[in-house]
Amino acid sequence: MLEKALNRNGSGPPARTGRTHSTDWDEIQEFCKAVYMPYRVRPLERLSRPDATMLSAKAGRVTMTRFSYGTGIHLDQFDPDAGNILVLNTIRGTLSHKYDSQPATTRAGESLVVDCSRTDYWLDGDPEHMQFNLTIPHDLMGETAERWFGFIPDDTLWTRRLKFGGPQSPWLRLLEYAAQAVNRPIPIPGDGVLGRHLEEIMCLELLREWAVGAGIRLDLGARAAAPYYVRRAEEILEAEAREAPTIGEVARRVGVSARTLSGGFRRFRGFTPRDFLAARRLEGFRADLETASADRSIGHIASDWGFVNFGALAGLYRERYGELPSQTRARARVIR
Repeated sequence: MLEKALNRNGSGPPARTGRTHSTDWDEIQEFCKAVYMPYRVRPLERLSRPDATMLSAKAGRVTMTRFSYGTGIHLDQFDPDAGNILVLNTIRGTLSHKYDSQPATTRAGESLVVDCSRTDYWLDGDPEHMQFNLTIPHDLMGETAERWFGFIPDDTLWTRRLKFGGPQSPWLRLLEYAAQAVNRPIPIPGDGVLGRHLEEIMCLELLREWAVGAGIRLDLGARAAAPYYVRRAEEILEAEAREAPTIGEVARRVGVSARTLSGGFRRFRGFTPRDFLAARRLEGFRADLETASADRSIGHIASDWGFVNFGALAGLYRERYGELPSQTRARARVIR
C-alpha cells in the first residue's frame, strides 16, 4: 500500500501541489531541502540522470514523503542545525546506512531512525530504492517524551542510530494507517485534529521502538531516578498551575534551595521548573478553550491561566499545537 502512498485514493491527484516527478538535480534538491534538511547528494554513477518521485504531506508537525531519486546515490553532510530526525522506511530496493562499526542495510519493510541534529550520518541508495520517510523535529520528540513519560531522554537515545521494523511489524502497519488517513480524496472538518492524532501516535510509537533498541526503559528512566524534591515539585506545579506559586516558594515547600531545584530539573528532566510550569499552563489553557462556555472570551481564559502577553501566547500556542487559540476555540464550538 505504501507504494502508492500520498496519492488521493492511491490513484488520483497527489496529496501535495507542485511537481511530483523530476529529472533535474537542482529541482530535486530544492524539494529535499524543504521536506528533509540541507545535505549533499552525489550519484553513484558519474553523470547519471535522476528520475525522482517527490510526494509529501503533513501530519501535524511530521512531514511524510514518498520519495526516490530514480538512480543510485550517496547522501552525506546532513545539516544538524535543521534540528530534524529522519525515519527512513524502505518500500523497494535497498539503502545502506552509517550505523555502528558496520553499515546497516534496510530492505522492503525495514526502517532506520537517525537524529541528524545529534549525530552524523550517511547513506547509499541503490537505483531501485523507493522510500516512505518521516521528518520529525527533535523538539517534537522531546515534547512527546516529556508529556507521556515525564522526562526528555538524554543523548544515549538521540545519538543511537537504530534499524527496526520489518514487513509484518506494527510500525509498518502504523505507517500504512497514516498514509491511508491522508489519502482521503475529500478533506473533512477536523483535519487539524487528525493531523495531531497522527503526529502523536507516530512519535509515541517511534519513541518506544527507539528506546527498546537503545536499552532505555522510558517508564523507569530518569523520571523514576529523579530525587523526591523534583517529583514533589512537579506535583505542586501541576496541581497549582493556574495560580502557581513562585519557584522559590516551591523550592521552600520541598525543602531545597531554588538553585538546587533548578539544577535537579535540568539534570533529570532536561528543562527548568519554569519550562515545566509553562507547559502545564499551556495545556490547561487549551483544555479550557475546548470546554469553556461561549460567553468566556479567549482573553479571559488566557488571563485565568496567568498569560498577559496575548501576542506571545499566540506564537507559543501555534508552535506547540499547530494552530491559533482562535482556531481551537472555533473548532470546539463546531463540535459541540
